[in-house]
Parts: sequence; C-alpha cells; structure tokens
Amino acid sequence: MDKRGFTLFTSMTAFVDALQAKGRYTFTLTEAMETDKRSAVAREAALRRLKQKRRIGSPRQGFYVIVPVEYREAGCPPASWFIDDLMRFLGQPYYVGILSAAAIHGAAHQQPMLFQCITDRPTRPARAGRVRIGFHKGHHVGQVPVVAIQTETGTMQVSTPEATALDLVRFAPAASHIGNVVTVLGELAEKIDPQRLVELIDLYSVSDGQRLGYLLEQLGEKRLADPLAEHLKTRRCRPILLAPGQAKDDSPIDPRWRVIPNEKVEMEF
Repeated sequence: MDKRGFTLFTSMTAFVDALQAKGRYTFTLTEAMETDKRSAVAREAALRRLKQKRRIGSPRQGFYVIVPVEYREAGCPPASWFIDDLMRFLGQPYYVGILSAAAIHGAAHQQPMLFQCITDRPTRPARAGRVRIGFHKGHHVGQVPVVAIQTETGTMQVSTPEATALDLVRFAPAASHIGNVVTVLGELAEKIDPQRLVELIDLYSVSDGQRLGYLLEQLGEKRLADPLAEHLKTRRCRPILLAPGQAKDDSPIDPRWRVIPNEKVEMEF
C-alpha cells in the first residue's frame, strides 16, 4: 500500500483478480494506474494482453469490464452487468429502454440485437466482444420514471412499462418496424397502468400519444386507449402519419386519433 492508501499490485492480472474476488467487474484506467507501480508503457501493454486473452473487455476508452470464464468466448459479460458503471463513468443520465426494457418487463417476442439505452445527448455505440450497446437521445431523461432492476453485479435503471410503451412509438425505427412495435405492445399491455400512462404523456410529444393510442386501439386495449383519448382531447392534435419515415398513401385519417395509417398494422407471432 502506498502513502495515499492505494493497494499496489505487481501485475495487472493480480489487480483484475483482486477486483473480481471482491465482486467487482469494472474498473477505469485511472484506477489501474493508481494500483500498479510499473511504468505507463508496461501498464498499457499488460492491459492489451489481458484484452487479447479476453480477460477484460473495453466498451469505452479508459473503461474496462472484467470477463469471467463463462463469458470468455463472448469476450464480455452481458451489458446489464456494467451499464450502470459505464454511464456513471461517462457522466450521463440514462435508462435501459425500447426493446431491451420491454424484454425485461416480459415482452420478449423478439430479443434485440443490441442493448438499447436512452440518454440525454448523442452518444456513439459501445462494443466489447459480442456485446453491443446502442444509445438514443431522449428528452427529459432525468424525469422519465424508471425502476431499479437487480443485476448480477448491482442494479440498472429501466424505464417503467408506461415509459417503455411511449419509447417504442417514439423510437419505432429502433424497434424494427410498426408490426414489431404493435406485437411488443400487445405483450406489454397488461403491465401498463392507464393513469400512469396519461400522467406521463406530457413528458412526450402529442404525436407520440396519438400514435400510441391508435396502436392500442388496434390491439383492442380499450382500458388503455380510452383514458388516453380523453386526455388528448385537451391537446391540439394535428394530422400525423403513423410511420413518419414511410410515404403518405391514400388511407383515410383516423378521426379519433388524427393518425393517417400509412403502414399496415399486423401483429407478428
């Protein structure tokens, strides 16, 4: 131990093993520098060797994830093991959302190809081994209701079922297409509280509420659609496309939701 109170290790492997023995699976370059008495060049070479051996992964420069033996082939443990530490390292608010949140809430029709998070600024994707994390810029990230979900290494912030439903509509391209969105909504609906959904609408855009309401009605979810329609009567609802990225067609506007269904709504099974 040096005069600052840091335990010194003779090798980077010893440092990583000591962290894992304490149940820690992440560390930063700064921490590694403070606990290894060798030169910076030697430390960096040691970290490179550990990455090559898949003993550690690095989804962001300066941030490392310890890889237990059962995940060596994948090159990294699941994102849920380290997402909270990663976002703290980046200094950004976040929550797990869209299809990843839907799967956590039991709507697991289609497992997402990448772990999806919402944060408050444009953020490039992160990757370590086979694990990929995609980020989407959201509004009022710190105000969106979340639940703390227990993970193997701690907790992570996950959007509530109500916020997840709205994000599925807002970030529809990230959910593949409208057919997948409506399928996931159908599986998620029983977890959604109608009053909480209405209270949350004002954090989102009116158009998000219109599209969500239209899809819920197509699913026959009157329990959720009716209170939402009543709330939207107090808002100015302009005609909008169901799928903004698709061409407008000759479909008549839905009079209740002011939505032009320019993409056919079909559930996937």
